[in-house]
Amino acid sequence: MTLTSALQLDSIKARVIGAFAVAVVLHGAGTALIPGYSAPFAIRAMLVIASLLAVASIGQTLVVILGGIDLSIPFVIGFANVVAAQLYGQGWHFALVCVVVFGLAALIGAFNGALSRGLNLHPLIVTLGVGMIVQGLVLIWTKGFPSGSAPKAVSAFVSIGGSFGPLPVPALIPALLILTVLIVLVLERTPYGRRLYALGSNPGAAPYALINPLRIWTATFAASSVFAAMAGILLLGFTGSAYGDVGQPYLFQTIAAVVVGGTALVGGRGSFIGTIAGVLVLTEINTLLIGLNFSPAAVQSAFGAIILLLVSLYGRERHFRSTV
Repeated sequence: MTLTSALQLDSIKARVIGAFAVAVVLHGAGTALIPGYSAPFAIRAMLVIASLLAVASIGQTLVVILGGIDLSIPFVIGFANVVAAQLYGQGWHFALVCVVVFGLAALIGAFNGALSRGLNLHPLIVTLGVGMIVQGLVLIWTKGFPSGSAPKAVSAFVSIGGSFGPLPVPALIPALLILTVLIVLVLERTPYGRRLYALGSNPGAAPYALINPLRIWTATFAASSVFAAMAGILLLGFTGSAYGDVGQPYLFQTIAAVVVGGTALVGGRGSFIGTIAGVLVLTEINTLLIGLNFSPAAVQSAFGAIILLLVSLYGRERHFRSTV
């Protein structure tokens, strides 16, 4: 490992630790200022909300490490939420519903990645355009009035009042912990993970390392859409009914969570553990502001200010290839 890469690794670790520290400080402030902030039910609620955001942010983490960005995530969340409810309401077996929804989501994501890389178009424009097309098709199909619901098992999986064996938390929480370990192992121990970081660090040199950029971009954006669809189905269980705009709050929150967690917008550096830290920070901020009786508009403004601040700090980093 070179001195430059070692310093960059230390910088990333420092940001991750810093994000966790900020989450702890925010929780302490909430406990001091708001009665019941640290009550067991309140903590379970924050963990469930944070877990839903974490699932939606998995794909954004992968895409940003690659050097891209995925603005179709909220649209895919809404698509999965509505389509799953509609098909299940029509009598489809829920396992088949999941296969169809994940399959269509993977195709949407693969199209995003292939179009962005194949035609050298900026993924911000491509994913936003494709996402709006998906949303429009869902509106046409449902005529603007989605129906259906989630199976009781899915609702119980994400229920704030649920428990998993002896654990006083719903099954979503331990499931996310297992998923986090798997994501970390994939990024750190598999050829895909090494190629993802290599391509994000130096796209020009990647072909000389026998890395197929088009294949990695297509697979990564497909994975991003699948995780977004997973979040959409979980949100269906959480809310109990279909809503096409359920994913809209995740448009900026997934980006903010990734950046707060230290993943570089220029690509090539970052981790999902950092994203988890970012998710906790955003959840604490959101809960704290709501507990202090801030209006939804004020909460949204706060998120916008956080994104601008962090992009100004992290987004101006030199790309890895300019440091070697």
